[in-house]
Amino acid sequence: MTDRALAVVRAGALTTVQDRGRPGHAHLGVPRSGALDAPAAALVNRLVGNPPGAAVLETTLTGCTLRPRCAVTVAVGGAPCPVAVDGRPVPWAAPVRVRAGAVLDVGAADSGVRSYVAVSGGVLVEPVLGSRSTDLLSGLGPPPLADGTVLPLGRPGGRHARVDVAPQPAPPAPPAELVLRVTPGPRADWFTPEAVRAFTSRAYRVSSASNRIGLRVDGPALERARPGELPSEGTVLGAVQVPPDGMPVVFLADHPTTGGYPVIGVVRTPDLPAAAQAVPGTPVHFMAVRRR
Repeated sequence: MTDRALAVVRAGALTTVQDRGRPGHAHLGVPRSGALDAPAAALVNRLVGNPPGAAVLETTLTGCTLRPRCAVTVAVGGAPCPVAVDGRPVPWAAPVRVRAGAVLDVGAADSGVRSYVAVSGGVLVEPVLGSRSTDLLSGLGPPPLADGTVLPLGRPGGRHARVDVAPQPAPPAPPAELVLRVTPGPRADWFTPEAVRAFTSRAYRVSSASNRIGLRVDGPALERARPGELPSEGTVLGAVQVPPDGMPVVFLADHPTTGGYPVIGVVRTPDLPAAAQAVPGTPVHFMAVRRR
């Protein structure tokens, strides 16, 4: 094992390796995966001088603790959280130099759900179908991190290698209320007119059952206008599928590529990073918009 490596001291509730994912393989039944809050992942990469698609760590709620085997530059962004090196607080959303053998602690999120940890050179696990991302649905990519995992790191270099120390605009705060713009269809006709109106006029709340596969919500159940199930058909990122219990599920990065439940609408992609940071109990409103 090269000394360019990162040892996991505390893996936290769920920490995975993520990059831009592996879009373009739906015809093989492979989800796109990738960082749920892509702008946050891109920002921390820029802060440490990595290219935008370098692999980072995505934590969930409780953070993680890491020990680099070589001197590295790190940055932590996404959900705001305390960050410390050998017990001393260091800035969040800023490049920080960490010596070999020091302990980097990424604390529990103060707000939001997912924090992102970029390390200079990027995490260099073996790519699968062009991506180093962990996919919880298909099992592709490296498994979620465990205590004692050792991750290889790349070497800083190339045109992105300059660490970005310029003042950065404050990242957007995790939402106190989540508004998701949604276009209708393709199976809105499977629901009663009352259900379609309720979907875009009634309030929901983020469910604690949400994960990287989908944002689940609690609220008014959507009644179907017809019985039975669809033959399995293709689904896309942001599709809002409605299973038999009537509770909408917004598909996120690890979503299945096909499904047999009707899709009542599709959330616009720019709204999905906020969905990734919405904690359980956050109010959710689906706002109807026209197709482009």
